Amino acid sequence: MNQNNAENTEWSSLSYEEKNRLLFLRQKKTLDMFLERGAISRAQHDKSLHDLIEKMGMAAEGNEDEKRSI
Repeated sequence: MNQNNAENTEWSSLSYEEKNRLLFLRQKKTLDMFLERGAISRAQHDKSLHDLIEKMGMAAEGNEDEKRSI
């Protein structure tokens, strides 16, 4: 329970941009796991990632993450 309080305190101290970036990275990780496990196709992954990048305004961030995974 103390760990949960610590996580909440850390989260509340983050700026909007930092929270948005962490949310983006979590969602991207989920998409990557779906692809790795065969739950979605490469085309579905790429389309969803593109939409996520666009809707969250993470164009530069998304491109950096894609370069790291190659």
